[in-house]
Amino acid sequence: MTSDEIPRDRVRDPVIEADGVRRSYAGGFEAVTGVSFSVARGELFALLGTNGAGKTSTVELLEGLARPDGGAIRVLGHDPYTDRAAVRPRIGVMLQEGGFPSDLTAAETVRMWAGCTSGARPTAEALELVGLGHRAGVRVKQLSGGERRRLDLALALLGRPEVLFLDEPTTGLDAEGRRDTWELVRGLKEEGITVLLTTHYLEEAEELADRLAIMHRGRIVTAGTPAEVTAARPARVRFELPEGVEPARLPLGLHAAADGRRIEIRTHRLQESLTELLHWAAESRVLLTGLDARSASLEEAFLDIAKSAAETEEVTVS
Repeated sequence: MTSDEIPRDRVRDPVIEADGVRRSYAGGFEAVTGVSFSVARGELFALLGTNGAGKTSTVELLEGLARPDGGAIRVLGHDPYTDRAAVRPRIGVMLQEGGFPSDLTAAETVRMWAGCTSGARPTAEALELVGLGHRAGVRVKQLSGGERRRLDLALALLGRPEVLFLDEPTTGLDAEGRRDTWELVRGLKEEGITVLLTTHYLEEAEELADRLAIMHRGRIVTAGTPAEVTAARPARVRFELPEGVEPARLPLGLHAAADGRRIEIRTHRLQESLTELLHWAAESRVLLTGLDARSASLEEAFLDIAKSAAETEEVTVS
């Protein structure tokens, strides 16, 4: 689904709404070009894009850190910039970099932040929530990069937010830490918290997002559920043929591409194509080594979309 096809009344009970939003910087550079989407209560919406796509610029507008140059934004029914006092106590923000005083301990950092937060959780609860309870007395400068990201998340959750903005939340985490964070975010969703996520880990978006939008050069080029975004991309089947079996023997209907004995088939009819391939292999008594069949991943869809958008721009410019 392209940005032009995204309906205005996309969700019921929207908590976040962006309608034709634009943002420009000095020199006339337009980082966000008429972006429109909305996020329902209790939904996790992922905003994806290539570097420089405008994700961070968009999220900063939603957080009320800047005023849009065009269009309208509503968060919890308010303009997050002009009605900041009404919005700020009800949202949590996890930035890409917290920038905490390095000589404070994790617990001291939380207590300092709690002094500026309405209805803050107890310090111990906030640290336990993100798996840092045992590191409460450790100075920030002695925490690992992944632990600092967990501290960032603890502070974003400190005020028990209704809406949570997560900007690259698992950067620097190892695989176990990333999975633990995913489980925490899923739990927050179950509590009814609305989450807007930006991430470079496409597996993360595929695992967590109810819906997502992919940005390129300041605009949304496609949006929908992860399944809807990937469904438009072909599935693939890969395998190797044994010595002496030429790729030309494969059924013509499979449209196979060969690199020596390595074969790749791209298809929008995965079950039918795989059935045809296996039937041929059985009849021909051919062993298909390393057979692997799978639907398109979000990563494949993302790269395909980014490439298509860039090629369209080149054609337009030329």
